[in-house]
Amino acid sequence: MPYLTKEKKEGFFKNFSDKTANTGSIEGQIALLTERINRISEHLQTNGKDFSTHRGLMQLVGKRKRLLNYLSKQDLQGYRQLIEKLGLRK
Repeated sequence: MPYLTKEKKEGFFKNFSDKTANTGSIEGQIALLTERINRISEHLQTNGKDFSTHRGLMQLVGKRKRLLNYLSKQDLQGYRQLIEKLGLRK
């Protein structure tokens, strides 16, 4: 069973983006990446020697960082709102 169903994905884009059909929105992509990062982090807490998954996690973190940098340059107010919604940058 996939951890992210079609309805869950639509919910992410509905909550973090302006439209559910806009699956390319930066905010929605960042929200999905954050969900995947959280899931993989939970997995790695119990399976500490899973190095290939750790590498994948680092790639996802880098991708999210690049998207956040892009968003901060394009829309600073939207960036701040998204950071607060997702609970990043404590």
